[in-house]
Amino acid sequence: MSVADIFEERAAFSFEVFPPKTDVGMEKLCGAGGVLEQLYTLNPDYISCTYGAGGTNVGKNLEVLDKIQKDGKCTPVTHFTCIGNTREGIKEQLENYLAHGIDHMLALRGDLPFGWTGTGGDLHYATELVKFVRKEFGDKFTIAVAGSPEGHIACRSLEADIGFLKQKQDEGADYIMTQLCWDMDQFKYWLEAIRNAGIWMPVDVGIMPILDQAATINMALSRNGCVMPRKLCEIISKNWIFPSPFSVGLKTAKGDEACFDADIEGKKASFKEAGIEYTINQIDEYRACGIDGIHLYALNKYEDVARIVKESGIVDL
Repeated sequence: MSVADIFEERAAFSFEVFPPKTDVGMEKLCGAGGVLEQLYTLNPDYISCTYGAGGTNVGKNLEVLDKIQKDGKCTPVTHFTCIGNTREGIKEQLENYLAHGIDHMLALRGDLPFGWTGTGGDLHYATELVKFVRKEFGDKFTIAVAGSPEGHIACRSLEADIGFLKQKQDEGADYIMTQLCWDMDQFKYWLEAIRNAGIWMPVDVGIMPILDQAATINMALSRNGCVMPRKLCEIISKNWIFPSPFSVGLKTAKGDEACFDADIEGKKASFKEAGIEYTINQIDEYRACGIDGIHLYALNKYEDVARIVKESGIVDL
C-alpha cells in the first residue's frame, strides 16, 4: 500500500532519519538491534531518509533506504533534490531507486550549499522536479512535496509560496510534508489558506522533538526562519547555558573552556524534559487541527522519540 493510499483510510505516522557520515554511525542506525529496528517496534507507516547538505551523501542515503526496504517493516521514502543534478542524472538516479524497490520520494529544490546562488543543475525548483518525474516515470513514484506554514524563507510572500504549492499539486504531487512550525496560530491560518486555494493534498506534519537548546535554535533560525513562541523561548531562557549553548565543548584562544556555566548537565536534562513535554503538547494541538499525519524527526535516536510517541498516544502499542 502506498503512503497516498494510507491517507485515504486514516492518519499516517512516520519518522525521518538522516544518513550518518561514519561507519560507526551507520552501524548504530542500520546494524542488528540498531535504531531502525527499534523504530520499527513503534509501527511507523514509513521512514524517510534525507540527503547530506547540498545533496551529498547519496550513497549512504541509499544504504539506509535499502535496509528499510529489505526489512519490510514499513515504506522507505527518499528525499531527492535538484542540487547539482542534470536531467539525465536525475533520471538515472531515480531509475536506480526503482531498481532497489524504492518508489516513494520527497521532491525538493534542496538547501543551497554555502556561497551558491542557484541549484547548479538543470532544474531550479521543486515544481520543475515534480513535473519532470511525472513526465519520465508516470505513476511509478508516490511524490511528497514540502509545505512551509510560515512561507519558505526564500519566497517573496506566503501567498506566493501557497501558489507554488498549488503548482506542485497541479504537476502531480500526492501529499505534503510540512517544514517544522511551532506557531500554531500561523499553522491554522496556513491550513485554511491552502484549502481555500484549492490544495486538497493530505498534510503530513513535520515535527522536530525539542531535546537540545543549540539544535533547537539552529534549526529554527539557520535555514527556516521559524517563529519561536513565547512558551518555547521561556523554556530556552530558564535553562540557558552561559554564555551560550553553542559554547559547550569549545575552547577560548587561551585554551580555556569557553562555557563557564556550573550546571551544564543539569540544565541540559531540565531542558530536554521540558522540551519533550512541549513536543507532546504540540502533537495534541496538531491532531486537533485534523491533519493527515505526523512525521516525527527521529534525529537517529530511539529512546526520546519512543517516549514522545507513547505518551502522545500517536499509535496504539
